[in-house]
Amino acid sequence: MPTVDDVLEQVGEFGWYQKRVFLTLCFTSAALAPIYLGIVFLGFAPSHHCRSPGVSELSQRCGWSPAEELNYTVPGLGAADEAFLRQCMQYEVDWNQSTLSCVDPLASLAVNRSHLPLVPCQHGWVYDTPGSSIVTEFNLVCANAWKVDLFQSCVNLGFFLGSLGIGYIADRFGRKLCLLATSLIMALSGVLTAVSPDYTSMLLFRLLQGMVSKGTWMSGYTLITECVGSGYRRTVAILYQVAFTVGLLGLSWLAYAIPHWRWLQLAVSLPTFFFLLYYWCVPESPRWLLSQKRNTQAIKIMNHIARKNGKSPPADLQILSLEEDNTEKQSPSFMDLFRTPNLRKHTCILMYIWFSCAVVYQGLVMHMGATSRNIYLDFFFSALVELPAAFIILITIDRAGRIYPLALSSLVAGAACLVMLFISQDQRWLNVVVACLGRMGITIVLQMICLVNAELYPTFIRNLGVMVCSALCDVGGIFTPFMVFRLMEVWQALPLVLFGVLGLSAGGVTLLLPETKGVALPETIQDAENLQRKAKPKENAIYLQVQTSELKST
Repeated sequence: MPTVDDVLEQVGEFGWYQKRVFLTLCFTSAALAPIYLGIVFLGFAPSHHCRSPGVSELSQRCGWSPAEELNYTVPGLGAADEAFLRQCMQYEVDWNQSTLSCVDPLASLAVNRSHLPLVPCQHGWVYDTPGSSIVTEFNLVCANAWKVDLFQSCVNLGFFLGSLGIGYIADRFGRKLCLLATSLIMALSGVLTAVSPDYTSMLLFRLLQGMVSKGTWMSGYTLITECVGSGYRRTVAILYQVAFTVGLLGLSWLAYAIPHWRWLQLAVSLPTFFFLLYYWCVPESPRWLLSQKRNTQAIKIMNHIARKNGKSPPADLQILSLEEDNTEKQSPSFMDLFRTPNLRKHTCILMYIWFSCAVVYQGLVMHMGATSRNIYLDFFFSALVELPAAFIILITIDRAGRIYPLALSSLVAGAACLVMLFISQDQRWLNVVVACLGRMGITIVLQMICLVNAELYPTFIRNLGVMVCSALCDVGGIFTPFMVFRLMEVWQALPLVLFGVLGLSAGGVTLLLPETKGVALPETIQDAENLQRKAKPKENAIYLQVQTSELKST
């Protein structure tokens, strides 16, 4: 009986129809970008100082310029290491008293301003920005600065919680239904985030959006990889991730054009309602339909693909089936990931790589957003380097293997972070170039680790292994905002030390993994255990399988 791959070889593994579906689904990948990294613009914290009604009245009476008002009334001005005083404290002075002069009004109260008592801001803050962000609207600065971290952590928490259930929904009710349902909820929660009246409701809607948005991305990823032939599956999977990068590039220009966070949130959320049109233009996965014994629908879709690709369906299409698996059925268990010494080692290493990758990738983006002089250009250029990362993978993965490029990319990312410590802030473009190099390195790691993860586990626990290990990516994302922004309060470059250590150590432990290039996927735990000891060529594995089948038939 022909399998889906057999039929696709005849009707087109990646024909016109699949290309159209692929380009259509790429929008779901691009839509994840503003959700995953939109914090750079939504949570932008501009320069600020305490608002004081008395200062405003005195400034108006004396005719001060904005610079003079700051110079006369704001503590810690001009001192790079006194940002907290400048942004979060104010002089405990009655600015309405008539004895204050218009020229250095505090001189009559104390010879040295440092002797004047300070108190936290009493009447809010003044922000030096023409636009708005969640920071400026909800005053998420000083004692409330951690709420920005929580806002981003909720997205990653949503990713983590959603991954626990979305996969089941896709397997139980179908990839297409899961895609449509999560797209609708993602669009609604995005709009509700934009119109939230307070911080708490905004946080809840953001959590909900995180819970379904990764499911939308994964449903699109699964659908397109299951609709193309095996020869194009890896290329399509990598290019689907490139669409995420395109989303980042578009986000930088959209944020520049729309500097107000509510309108920006609406601009990236409203278009996702168009994903509901996928009901008419995206097919259900024929592989999933066959797994559910819905062969008639699967055959109908394969006929449709053949017709759109200008091919004739094979004569034996009516007996289409999944590939037969004659191996003994086994029930996966979490403990199977730690069953043998090598599996334990692989699982721990992969968990660490996923965790470090998430921290370094998100951390670099957030650190750039917090220290950038031109947030829009820097974000654009750092996202732009993700494009060559995908093509580097496509070129090297079958030539140099998986492990050495993966380890080298992680080492480059870690080294770039440490090099940035020794570059002066005045050398802006050198900083940007090195940061982009680190961003490209960690992007390669992020795109390759999923493939390596899948190739190290035996068939019956492969999905479980990828799910459990990649969950550490979401866990890393939950803690990253707190690590980045709170460490910056101690020393602005301190997060780079953390990123450097994580990148270098992840690159080092990657070398402890076995190379999987040209090696058959392990079918049993024993196969996975022996990966380190010897490589089993795929051609030999296929030959042996054919010979075994022939012997059984005789």
